Amino acid sequence: MESLKVNDHMNHRPVTFTSNMPVAEAVGRLLQTKQTGGPVIDEQNKVIGFLSEQDCLVQMIESSYYREQIAHVKDIMKTPVLAIKSYTSVIELAQQMKTEKPKVYPVVDDDGYLLGTINRSALLRALDLHLHDGYKSPTN
Repeated sequence: MESLKVNDHMNHRPVTFTSNMPVAEAVGRLLQTKQTGGPVIDEQNKVIGFLSEQDCLVQMIESSYYREQIAHVKDIMKTPVLAIKSYTSVIELAQQMKTEKPKVYPVVDDDGYLLGTINRSALLRALDLHLHDGYKSPTN
């Protein structure tokens, strides 16, 4: 039967940002990786914030209005971060996603170090695999 743990369905190579990174550079990373957001990490790889396309879009609109482009990730990142553990059940996370806003969750270990991310699409794939697995007939 297909695993129902986040660890088996997460993105192990997510886009990441640093707090001192210019927003323009962060936007470039988002566009290059085609990800909708990612964790902001410190020098030790601990998650300290989260940056989404929406955060960047708001900043870019303000920058174009005021003709300034000097904002940094730390100025617009979201804190506190809604992170989850790798051993979390995908069904538990799906329940959480029904009421929580994030489309992407950082996956951290028990000490807050980044392990990866999981998004709604990966969660849907995991649930779909699980449901299809449940319909398979046992072989004799």
